[in-house]
Amino acid sequence: MITLGLVVAQFNASVTEPMEEEARAAADDAGADVDATVEVPGVYDAPLAADRLARRDDIDAVAVVGAIVTGDTSHDHVIGDATAQALTRVSLDRDTPVTFGVSGPGMSGAEARERVEKGAEAVNAAVEMVRTLP
Repeated sequence: MITLGLVVAQFNASVTEPMEEEARAAADDAGADVDATVEVPGVYDAPLAADRLARRDDIDAVAVVGAIVTGDTSHDHVIGDATAQALTRVSLDRDTPVTFGVSGPGMSGAEARERVEKGAEAVNAAVEMVRTLP
């Protein structure tokens, strides 16, 4: 069985809570087990949690879910770019798939709520990576 770690950003919980539900349902459908869940304040905080999970011998892949909504500045793009780069580095450094199930940047809260399936997409990508990689 594939064992996953799940990182869930709490900021924008009206989006991330349904994303987590979608992620868990996708894991069940794929026959994977979410063995550990780490809640973090926001998406920017996810790389450290993902790194801690990816270090564990019992975790095959890590899925990260969160939502970055647009504001009055370009801050959402800065957060999205920094987080994506850091998660990529975790994946490469730990030789463990880390998937990016984050809606945004550049989305309103309403648009992000319409994309809660990103949680399932992150889990499905993590499972696929584990099955595909030699």
